[in-house]
Amino acid sequence: MIDTQTFRPDPRAPLRTLGGLPGFAATPLRTLVQPTGPAVLVKDERDRMGLGAFKAVGGIHAVAVLLAEIRREDPNATPTFVCASAGNHGFAVATGARLFGAKARIHLSRATPSVFVERLAGAGAEVVISDGRYDDSLLDAQADAAATGAILLSDTADHDHVRPPALVMEGYTIIAEELRAVFEVSGRWPTEVYLQAGVGGLAGAIAHMIRATWRQQPRIVVVEPDAAPCLAASARAGRPTRVEGPDSVMGRLDCKAPSTLAHAILASCDVDYASVSDAAARTAADHLAFAGLATTPSGAAGFAAYLAAAPRAEARPLIFLTEGPLS
Repeated sequence: MIDTQTFRPDPRAPLRTLGGLPGFAATPLRTLVQPTGPAVLVKDERDRMGLGAFKAVGGIHAVAVLLAEIRREDPNATPTFVCASAGNHGFAVATGARLFGAKARIHLSRATPSVFVERLAGAGAEVVISDGRYDDSLLDAQADAAATGAILLSDTADHDHVRPPALVMEGYTIIAEELRAVFEVSGRWPTEVYLQAGVGGLAGAIAHMIRATWRQQPRIVVVEPDAAPCLAASARAGRPTRVEGPDSVMGRLDCKAPSTLAHAILASCDVDYASVSDAAARTAADHLAFAGLATTPSGAAGFAAYLAAAPRAEARPLIFLTEGPLS
């Protein structure tokens, strides 16, 4: 069992590593007015640091911290960071490596959209295409690091690989801190928060910060594809649990096994779970695009769960647009 006491994130740490980089700024908190029902608060991560997704703050922060530690021992070191990705985490790691003078090798499954291959190549990363699903690319990245001495920088934790994913999650805490600062001024705290999840890094980081630092406490709903509800299954079982299912159109959320660290954190955060179908996620993405907030079904998954929940008129829901549209 992961000891969650070892996860003590400090949002000031990623502010130190990221604050001076080009394009770093707080992302917008928007309001989506509905024809019926309450207005929806929308944390818009679609252009985080110009990289198109919230994952920018996690991967770049983790690269910066790990590289600084290496260079205290060897100032001239140019290590290679290796990870598996469904796209956005790999792009963040590759960008961090380019910014700080390291190298990156990213393992993608064949199902990953080609746009990510192009983005990764543009960021200077070496791309390796793995057969099978995302889980297979994870195994390939682990084998790569073991064979070459490269640094494994996964965004999913297991019992032997915890600190790098914890640093990635620490980067995500910036998002919750930006929201807290806005709500402290406005006094209009959300009553419910919908957090989409793949392996659970974003959901675990934001839920942890909400419970630890927000003055008014909302209901938190962790949202997964119904093809891959690994966090909900893990919560029911009381241990990290793998699920099986078909591929989902929510490609960045279609993870069949949870991060052990995220599972342990969420177990202490009093969260509920919801799953959404591919059809519901597509409909939610279409709804958002019509409102001028284009995203993917993955980016719209939290909104899909909100639409299915028949929220109360007096509610103040908060959702996250986690990525921009793929083009």
